[in-house]
Amino acid sequence: MRTVTVGTRGSTLALAQTRWVVARLKEEWPETDFRIQTISTGGDKNRGSLSEMAQKGDKGFWVKEIEDALLQKRIDIAVHSLKDLPTVQPEGLEVSSIPKRVDARDVLIGKEGMKKLADLPKGARIGTSSVRRKAFLMAYRPDLQVIDLRGNIDTRLGVLATPDYDAIILAAAGLIRTEMRNRIDEFLEPDIMLPAPGQGALALETRADDDLNVEVAYAIHDHTTDDRITAEREFLAGLGAGCMAPVGAHATIKGGVLTLEGWVAALDGTKVIRATSIGDAGECADIGAELAADLLDRGAQALVDAAHE
Repeated sequence: MRTVTVGTRGSTLALAQTRWVVARLKEEWPETDFRIQTISTGGDKNRGSLSEMAQKGDKGFWVKEIEDALLQKRIDIAVHSLKDLPTVQPEGLEVSSIPKRVDARDVLIGKEGMKKLADLPKGARIGTSSVRRKAFLMAYRPDLQVIDLRGNIDTRLGVLATPDYDAIILAAAGLIRTEMRNRIDEFLEPDIMLPAPGQGALALETRADDDLNVEVAYAIHDHTTDDRITAEREFLAGLGAGCMAPVGAHATIKGGVLTLEGWVAALDGTKVIRATSIGDAGECADIGAELAADLLDRGAQALVDAAHE
């Protein structure tokens, strides 16, 4: 029996989504023995704020060590949360498969009486580690306090038992994949909080010249998700924003037509530039690039530069 080693971070969420991937791959390749290997990344080891790490140039802090393991042939397939993957990959690696996406939205979980974003009292304390969520939240409710919050899902949920936080914002996908959908109090619609490019999707990364494992990974590829993600990531790449700038993108496809919405915000939410582009789903990359150019023409470059500084 052939053995394929699948690499991932060791967090509860990373393991849950990797086990889901392995189960799907096993359905397609029943004669293959899939083994999971956990790898600690810079993001796991460094407990500083995500924005500080990004400012130091650590753009791949959730994936670099896993990609190194791929290049060194210690693993055969890497499983990433796609939104953590930089738009430029190391030479010799490629994303060979993007499985079907789950819900891309963000969600709010709050204390009793604080279950809806619109109902939160003035000055309510909201926990999130995302500069995007902070910026969009401040644009919608500048009267709220946003407090930095890192840690795994259980750690973040646990702070609601303390007096320091009234509510927190997480990705719906993480709670769905860890079977904690019941903890969600409110799904935040994209017109309030546009998701991060690629949020809710996974990426299976392989060595580009490893034809056999490219084929193994591709067995669970979802073409519609790929088109949506391509548009969103081309938008992000066109802005030159990186994963830590306050940028949102969300693509939908209906009847072969792709609609891409993109936002770029000031870090404090005082300004948000929004635009939408529509076209044939087969031109998804071009749609993303064109929307980025449109927002840059509207002044998004200054907001991106401010985030980098």
